[in-house]
Amino acid sequence: MTARIRRRAGRRPGNPDTRQQILDAAREAFAEGGFDGASIRQIATSAGVDPALVHHYFGTKEQLFLEMLQLPIDPREFLPQVLAGDKHEIGVRLVGTFLRVWDSPAGTAAAALLRSAMTNDWTVRLLREFLVTQVLRRVLAHIEPDPAEAPLRVSLVASQIAGMAMMRYIIKLEPLASAPPDTVIRAVAPTIQRYLTGDISGSAPATT
Repeated sequence: MTARIRRRAGRRPGNPDTRQQILDAAREAFAEGGFDGASIRQIATSAGVDPALVHHYFGTKEQLFLEMLQLPIDPREFLPQVLAGDKHEIGVRLVGTFLRVWDSPAGTAAAALLRSAMTNDWTVRLLREFLVTQVLRRVLAHIEPDPAEAPLRVSLVASQIAGMAMMRYIIKLEPLASAPPDTVIRAVAPTIQRYLTGDISGSAPATT
């Protein structure tokens, strides 16, 4: 898959001021309550419009969330390829897809957003919501782990993905920054896979 910067030509036409009011209200609602805590009705009330108008301009809450973030990529474009196939190889596909996206033109915009998050608390919250609700939660739903372990698994995978993004693309720590994708996949994917499907209990391995 070749990552590409999302085109925004498909947005419904409408009053720019009204659209911006909705987006501003959505940004505040998602940052304060998270994706799950925010509602279309709440956002509409804050923006001073009817909920039907929010749906008219943006469709679903998920579409509004992605539009508000102005991300250069849409997870709906790459997740099907990550989830296709053996769940015990999903770590390889997830890391490989991550690298393809970040090594593409879309990665430049993603890196700029990550830099912004380092100095903006709201951006941090929104990026966290994006990674958890739009990407990792869907990956875990496909794997169907023990529900009691799912939150920890999500946070462990997020820590690995975010750390890799920071070290390879922002801080550019060598030799990771210039390592070939296959090298990074071989090194990182097994850890991601363990976080997804392996033992995360922290118990010491049995000895003989």
